[in-house]
Amino acid sequence: MVSTVEDAATRCVTLPASPVLKASLKRSLPPPMTLGVSEALPDEIPLDSLKAVLPSLENGQPGHVNGNKSFMLGKNMHGSSLEITEPEHDDEVTGEKDAYMASVLARYRKSLTEKTKYHLGYPYNLDFDYGALSQLQHFSINNLGDPFIESNYGVHSRQFEVGVLDWFARLWELEKDEYWGYITNCGTEGNLHGILVGREVLPDGILYASRDSHYSVFKAARMYRMEAVKVDTLLSGEIDCADLERKLTEGKDKPAILNVNIGTTVKGAVDDLDLILKVLERVGYTEDRFYIHVDGALFGLMMPFVKKGTWDLRYIRKKSLSGEVHEAPKVTFKKPIGSVSVSGHKFIGCPMPCGVQFTRMKHIHCLSRNVEYLASRDATIMGSRNGHAPIFLWYTLNRKGYRGFQKDVQRCLRNAHYLKERLREAKIGVMLNELSSTVVFERPLNEAFILKWQLACQGKIAHAVVMPSVTVEKLDNFVEELIEVRKRAFPDGRVEIPCIVEEVGPLNCACSLHRGSPTFQAVTTPVKGDWRVPAPIKNGKSISGA
Repeated sequence: MVSTVEDAATRCVTLPASPVLKASLKRSLPPPMTLGVSEALPDEIPLDSLKAVLPSLENGQPGHVNGNKSFMLGKNMHGSSLEITEPEHDDEVTGEKDAYMASVLARYRKSLTEKTKYHLGYPYNLDFDYGALSQLQHFSINNLGDPFIESNYGVHSRQFEVGVLDWFARLWELEKDEYWGYITNCGTEGNLHGILVGREVLPDGILYASRDSHYSVFKAARMYRMEAVKVDTLLSGEIDCADLERKLTEGKDKPAILNVNIGTTVKGAVDDLDLILKVLERVGYTEDRFYIHVDGALFGLMMPFVKKGTWDLRYIRKKSLSGEVHEAPKVTFKKPIGSVSVSGHKFIGCPMPCGVQFTRMKHIHCLSRNVEYLASRDATIMGSRNGHAPIFLWYTLNRKGYRGFQKDVQRCLRNAHYLKERLREAKIGVMLNELSSTVVFERPLNEAFILKWQLACQGKIAHAVVMPSVTVEKLDNFVEELIEVRKRAFPDGRVEIPCIVEEVGPLNCACSLHRGSPTFQAVTTPVKGDWRVPAPIKNGKSISGA
């Protein structure tokens, strides 16, 4: 038998070209087109391959379906799926099927390596090395049920999971006997669980979430048949507390379940937790009539490590809608919040999706149930849970520690500002929120470029998320290619810069109408080691005198 993928791939090349082998390979190999797609590199993906699943194009722009503006979809994977075929009766002797599968995996690995070079649009830290944990891949590790109550399934990693949870308890300032949590399979599961706890604590509560919240928040509302209210946002993507106050007042006869974002999906905006708490108090909600779930998928794990000093954006004071000066909020259970969820595969970095869901012990009793079959209890969403994920998280938390994460955060923020300035220099509309490494800019005109760099787009804007694995060299390559792509779109040399003022405000729009305005000229500049942060903007106007 072949021991490694590399050895098998070598055997695939060096096997004698016997008639039997040729016939066998012909039977087991998928059509040539399938293999061709599987080994295609990101910059080789033809835009024509999208036409089968895209709506009609009008002048190169997305068309309309049923009267609604459509959006670009990805490739239809049915055209590139790898067929599963039955083994031949003599495969165990010839090893032909093993060799074929090894060659497919080798090509797939090459494709992953190439695609990783152009990974910029999604918040995944790809800078990790878990080679030391490969010795555990042969075990089916399952942390089914409650992480604090051992079940009758002995192959688990609860000791690692609880160690990780205790680390987060210190981070979010909650005593060991006062919290309950678990390692989830993804950030969405954390949101589903947090909102479920809120619904169980306040069964008739109304869910309030900003329009810029992650789609999983509204998915939870549909799953749990909850009444949900979407709250307007500022241009920054931060929740509009004036609109929140209006809507809380309209529904104050029922309890409130609120989703607070620590880094929105598209713009990386941080909702002001302290201001939200003041709005609740002003409207008349007592602590027993509201429940707050904090979605900190990405920046919930970054914000605590922003260092006081050059890049300490936490300590930049700003003015709120009411004119009151306050500091950016800190997520802690010393405040009346009910739960927090973060992703483990984003800032920490992990080869599989995972996350951490955290709540108060007093809230979990309404969900937890005895499960005789497990000889344990369960209050999780999924039941069976990946037992490898807690080990990966435990491993990185031990290797990096608080100081290591602090360095990563500083590098991310520094490089995000670098990317913003490079784009500004190129006269590309760009916005970067305080407390964020998500750089928002005008959507590139070339869809093949968007696919190559795996950019997440929404309407007229796209974003790049600067993670610890993103280097300055990678950012330079991205900007230079973006500039070249834009030049090619206007061969006569008269570049038409799109207006994105409705998405990012006049301060950040580079179109001819706003480029010469004083607001565009007042770009972020270094002052005594810090950065001037522009005032929040709503409807194209500053909402503070800062």
